[in-house]
Formats: sequence, C-alpha cells, structure tokens
Amino acid sequence: MGLKPLNDRVIVKRKAEEEKTAGGIYIPDSAKEKPQGGEILAAGPECKTVKAGDAVLFAKYAGSEFSMDGEELVIMREDDILGVFA
Repeated sequence: MGLKPLNDRVIVKRKAEEEKTAGGIYIPDSAKEKPQGGEILAAGPECKTVKAGDAVLFAKYAGSEFSMDGEELVIMREDDILGVFA
C-alpha cells in the first residue's frame, strides 16, 4: 500500500455489501446500507489496540472515504473503532 496512516489513524477496507437478505430477497442498490465492518489494511504508529489484518466494527459515520488503486477505503481515528472481532 502506498499510503501510511499517521498518528492514531487506520485505513480500513469495508466488508462487501450484502446482495440479498437472509430470507433470499435481493436488495436494490438504492436500499443498500454501507457496512460498518471491515479489515484494517494499515495502522499508524500510535495505534495501541488494533493492527493490520484485524476485523473491526466502526461507527456508522466514521472517517473519510477515498479511492486508491480502484478500492473504496476509509481512513479514521482509532477512537472510531467500536470493537475487534475475535
């Protein structure tokens, strides 16, 4: 990755959006919500509780979205992370 987060920031790749519900109903693009979970791709030097490769849950409106190498990514503070999946 060509971008290194500074201080306590992390770069997260969101999980893929759900295409259909548990009952088998397909969700149209206009009704899809962005997932609140993802994988940390890079963590800044001051991050104490998370590291690259961790699967995390973050606040709904956390961070700033950007595109890099054709991927939609989010950069946010470590404080915006609500939990780490075991």
